[in-house]
Amino acid sequence: MSNSSAVLAFDLGASSGRALLGEITSADHESPGMLKITEIHRFANIPVQMGQHLHWNFPMLLQEVKHGIRKAFQAGYQPVSYGIDSWGVDYGLIDRNGELIGVPYHYRDLRTEGMVEETCEQVGRERLFLESGLQFMPFNTIFQLNAMLKSKSPMLDIADKFLLTPDLLNYYLTGVQACEFTMATTTQLYHVTEGKWNEPLMEELGLSASLFIEPVQPGIVIGRLQDAVAQELGVPAIKAIAVASHDTESAVVAVPANTSRFAYLVCGTWSLLGTELPEPLVHTDVLEEDFSNEGGAYQTFQLLKNIMGLWILQECKRQWENQGLTYSFAELVELAQDVESFRSFVNPDDLRFMNPADMPAEIRDYCRETGQPIPHSTGEHVQCILQSLAMRYREVLERMEVLTGHHYDGLHMVGGGIQNELLCRYTANAMGRTVWAGPIEASAIGNMLVQFVANGTLRNREEGVELVKRSFPLAWYEPESNEDWEAAFQHYKSIVEQQQVQQ
Repeated sequence: MSNSSAVLAFDLGASSGRALLGEITSADHESPGMLKITEIHRFANIPVQMGQHLHWNFPMLLQEVKHGIRKAFQAGYQPVSYGIDSWGVDYGLIDRNGELIGVPYHYRDLRTEGMVEETCEQVGRERLFLESGLQFMPFNTIFQLNAMLKSKSPMLDIADKFLLTPDLLNYYLTGVQACEFTMATTTQLYHVTEGKWNEPLMEELGLSASLFIEPVQPGIVIGRLQDAVAQELGVPAIKAIAVASHDTESAVVAVPANTSRFAYLVCGTWSLLGTELPEPLVHTDVLEEDFSNEGGAYQTFQLLKNIMGLWILQECKRQWENQGLTYSFAELVELAQDVESFRSFVNPDDLRFMNPADMPAEIRDYCRETGQPIPHSTGEHVQCILQSLAMRYREVLERMEVLTGHHYDGLHMVGGGIQNELLCRYTANAMGRTVWAGPIEASAIGNMLVQFVANGTLRNREEGVELVKRSFPLAWYEPESNEDWEAAFQHYKSIVEQQQVQQ
């Protein structure tokens, strides 16, 4: 490992974004280097309802990224490169003059209702999975684009190029149109076994294959800040590196595992539970269990499942605030610990929780429909959410073990959600296994590691993992007495199965 040059990582989430600067302290024979991260800029990412549709405020996101670059240099740092990671699936369309067409849609926009069923009827559900390797989520890019086709959107008629969110931001910063591999695999239009865009599928749907740029692997230098942007910000034309720009894949790069076979949970607005494999696992059993195969960094694939995650709690908190009840997340956790355990459960992945008008009311309706005690207090709602998530994590982990034929001794939890220590403890108890929690800023750290390797500061990914282990201590959660949790898990499963039959 050589002496460090600083890098700037932009980690954009569904509710907020941040710019973090990464530096590796000088290493010598007596003291190996450590990764120091400094928050440069943080901002809210609030979607905008425009008429009947929900959109991202893309101009604001671009401006905030620019602010982050400027602020890093104003603070006296000298990053040699930057990288951007974000949520998957969303995109912008560019016309032949290089201009953005319209405002990018938000993945929770309702225009995709019914598109999973309609698209599967059109091209075949099994075929779509065997070629893309992805679980069927209503917001996947293929369903968003097909909704535009079905509505005869004129945007597609004038579109020249399709750019996913990090690529779209990089385009306006560098002038270079590129497509990063891990993001491409979130579209359900990438053929994971053939390793290229699925042009026959595009043709059947009515999409022009010329829209889609050949993907590049993480670690490629896309270009540099274009002169106009560098002059606007008063900074040098630093390098733009294609990191593992899907935030899940960046987070996996930063998992401090001791073996190549490990189970992880990227915990935030969404929960992504999975394991890393050298090749995609694509067969009908994986289809029936509704797992995804997403491209990762360094010639890997992630077998994972999207779980609704802390979105449910975030939306409850927002609804309570609208009613004049303001709580911090720490206060909500404290309230949850003061109520009786295992009163009520929900299936976090029930689509009713995707984007309801009133999340607490939706939880109560679910409990009423399944004959469970209905949560009334704030603490009862929070405990229902957290214990249901822990049960869902166990359920998904056990199904993943069947698919891979591998037993996992414990679970690595990373991401902002691990600051909820009660959720970590519940997860260990529900699984009856050790939970290793950390680091918190996993996506940004993985983003940095890919940049360090690309810049020659680190030799390889393995050196990066060792750097993470030295720099960010793990919190260990050992399972407590499992007898009560085992009975509660069986009850949870019966509730979920009952509701699914009713539907």
